[in-house]
Amino acid sequence: MIRVNLLPHRAEKRKARQLQFIILSALSLVLGAVVVGFVHVAISTQISYQERRNTYLKQEIAVLDKQIDEIKKLREQTQSLLSRKTVVENLQSTRSDVVHLLDQMLRILPDGVYLKSVKQNVNKISVVGYAQSNSRVSTLMRSIEDSPWLDSPTLIEIHATTVSGARISEFSLNFNLTKQVAPSGGKG
Repeated sequence: MIRVNLLPHRAEKRKARQLQFIILSALSLVLGAVVVGFVHVAISTQISYQERRNTYLKQEIAVLDKQIDEIKKLREQTQSLLSRKTVVENLQSTRSDVVHLLDQMLRILPDGVYLKSVKQNVNKISVVGYAQSNSRVSTLMRSIEDSPWLDSPTLIEIHATTVSGARISEFSLNFNLTKQVAPSGGKG
């Protein structure tokens, strides 16, 4: 006996393939969504981790910036203290210079020479004064040259003037205060 299948087998196979296609499509869609979800979660986790690291680094940078500012302030204070120390040391080393200058001026100032002003700028001394004659100014310059504490006298200007009815010479003179050890035999 021959069996003849009168059922529409092609339609059933087509329906089975369509059902299989729909199931596979749904599974692929679900699997794709799961993969996308995992990727999204992984990327979100990495982003939040990086943001936490960035926040931590910003906090640490702020702490370091404060420390750098404190270091700068300390360096400025150190420089200020060093400059003050240098000034004090310079004052200590030159405090006797004025004494030597005035002592030498008293010793070398010839009769007939009167000082109007004495100015000191570091080691350069500027003197303005009156003399009864030009020769007395020359004597003063020679005395400055012979002094152990003074040297390099330079006459800037000399001119005749009248003070209280007397005709005298007004002069401007520059010289240097030298850094020598005080001569032995006396107090320094």
